[in-house]
Amino acid sequence: MLVGLVIAHLIALHEVGSNNPDGIEIKKKKDPVTHIPLDGIPFHPYYTVKDIVGVTVFLILFSAVIFFAPEGGGYVLEKPNFMPANPQVTPDEIAPSWYFCVFYAMLRAVPSFAGTQVWGVLVMGASIAVLFFVPWLDHSPVRSIRYRGPIYKVMLTIFVLSFVCLAICGLKPPAGIYPTLAKICTILYFAFFLLMPWYTKFDSVKPVPERVTGHA
Repeated sequence: MLVGLVIAHLIALHEVGSNNPDGIEIKKKKDPVTHIPLDGIPFHPYYTVKDIVGVTVFLILFSAVIFFAPEGGGYVLEKPNFMPANPQVTPDEIAPSWYFCVFYAMLRAVPSFAGTQVWGVLVMGASIAVLFFVPWLDHSPVRSIRYRGPIYKVMLTIFVLSFVCLAICGLKPPAGIYPTLAKICTILYFAFFLLMPWYTKFDSVKPVPERVTGHA
């Protein structure tokens, strides 16, 4: 599946090309002889060097975990994996992996109806499915956040905070303030996407991007 996604990405990149935060359509102005976009840069050495830096940083962190902290404080390899199995003892609470805790918190935030948790499963699935609709939900004429209005920045901040709170709630037992906090953060999570057609309209001014060809 991952190989298929990589191939699809390369095909789309070859056919459509990459965009940029300033919204410059580099295919509009090409060199009359070489037909290379004048506002573009070659893949090598610019993108290759940039990607090598990212890969190097990842390998440093990866090696640090492998050689110095393989358990990762219980988040990379969960502590229950090192406990001997005992069929006579039931765990007090299910502890999901750290990368599932956000969606697990959403699952628990939705109350069960008629003894079934189907609505919680639907909400958990919708939290992923809504990401695929962002290109149609975002009505902003600009692409970069530096040109966005203050409403978008506030909504993005609320979204990030709600995501972090859901992660914490997913790791905590469903007691005290955590169930209520998970419900509120689940609503804020979906509000960021469902209200996007409204608050992105306030980014009404699209700046004129600077071009390399404009200085020639």
